[in-house]
Amino acid sequence: MNNYRPCVGIMLINSQHKVLIGKRLDSKVNETFAWQMPQGGIDEGEDPETAAFRELSEEIGTNNARIICEYKKWLKYELPEELRKTLWQGKYIGQSQKWFAMKFLGEDSEININTQNPEFIKWRWVKPEDLLSVVVPFKLEIYNELVKKLFPKALKNF
Repeated sequence: MNNYRPCVGIMLINSQHKVLIGKRLDSKVNETFAWQMPQGGIDEGEDPETAAFRELSEEIGTNNARIICEYKKWLKYELPEELRKTLWQGKYIGQSQKWFAMKFLGEDSEININTQNPEFIKWRWVKPEDLLSVVVPFKLEIYNELVKKLFPKALKNF
C-alpha cells in the first residue's frame, strides 16, 4: 500500500503566458477547488515524454505543443484518506509526478475536452499565480513549487 503511481503533469503555456487548467468531471469538491493542469499515469514501458503528449491528446484533444523544459525532480503527493480507497482500486497512496512545461503551438479551437474518455467538464487559461487559488488542497504544495520554479524556467526558453 506504500506505492505511488508514476505520473506526468503538463504545464501547457499559451502565447499570452497563461496556463491551461481543466475542471475535473469527477470532482466532488466545490467550484473553487476543482481545477488542475493536465496529468495522468505513465503506461508500462512508456517514457515520461511520450506519456505527456499522450495525456494531452487524451485530456484536451490535441498535443500540438513542444516541451520547453522539465522539472528535474519527481514530485510526490498523497491522496486524502477518503480518496485512497476508491482511486486505482486502493493500490496507490498518491502519485509521483514528472512535470513538463510545454508551449502550446495551436489555436484555442483545437482544444476539445469532449474526448473518448473525458476528464474535464470545462477548461480555461489562467495566470500562473492564479493556479494556487483553484487547485485541490492536497496538490497545492506541488503547484506552488511549479509556479515558483518551472514556470520562470519555461519563460526563459519560450
